[in-house]
Amino acid sequence: TELCEIAAKRGLMVDMHCDESDDPQSRHIETLAAETTRLGLQGRVAGSHLSSMHSMDNYYVSKLLPLMAEAEVSAIPNPLINIMLQGRQDTFPKRRGLTRVKEMQALGIRVGWGQDCVRDPWYSLGTGDMLDVAFMGMHVAQMSAPEEMQRCFDMVTQENAAILGLDDYGLREGALASLVVLDAGNAIEALRLRPARLAVVSKGKIVSTQPRGDATLSLPGRPKSGNRRHKLS
Repeated sequence: TELCEIAAKRGLMVDMHCDESDDPQSRHIETLAAETTRLGLQGRVAGSHLSSMHSMDNYYVSKLLPLMAEAEVSAIPNPLINIMLQGRQDTFPKRRGLTRVKEMQALGIRVGWGQDCVRDPWYSLGTGDMLDVAFMGMHVAQMSAPEEMQRCFDMVTQENAAILGLDDYGLREGALASLVVLDAGNAIEALRLRPARLAVVSKGKIVSTQPRGDATLSLPGRPKSGNRRHKLS
């Protein structure tokens, strides 16, 4: 409550870890949504993880999600960390550990994939690579339809930019020239291959380049090099 009150007074945004457990009785996000509405923080608050929602009964969640939508609270699940940490004490059937991504999106709640651990005691395999994050999230949330895979890419680009309140985001004239050039023909291919980052540009300056990841082949009667990409039209 005090943190939200400080944010309201100072015009700040709020991101809180909420319900990062398997406990179906956890009520952190409900409290955060209520405080968001009370203090007029709509559109400035995000709840990260929300893992306990995978253990809550459907009736309670049917009441909880409209509260989040009304408060305009965004959600930031962390699929790599959530699937590693949650449900660890389960035998079988074993819970996946991820919050209810599709259900939230169906109600208009903004959801962006996140990662909060890089080689720390909770998750020692983190790289901060958001394509890996989206790739795992796509699997755990079972988002395999073409439009769902596209949405997973949007969840580490456009949706996260909106959660952060970045007004100058995107590929358009006048936008901040901070971008990553991927060796892929489209967003779904980028998720499938997690390809080379041909260039990383920060505020108009190229800060990193990487060669294309073509393989050299030694197969009789076959091309000497090959790649897994679609040809760009």
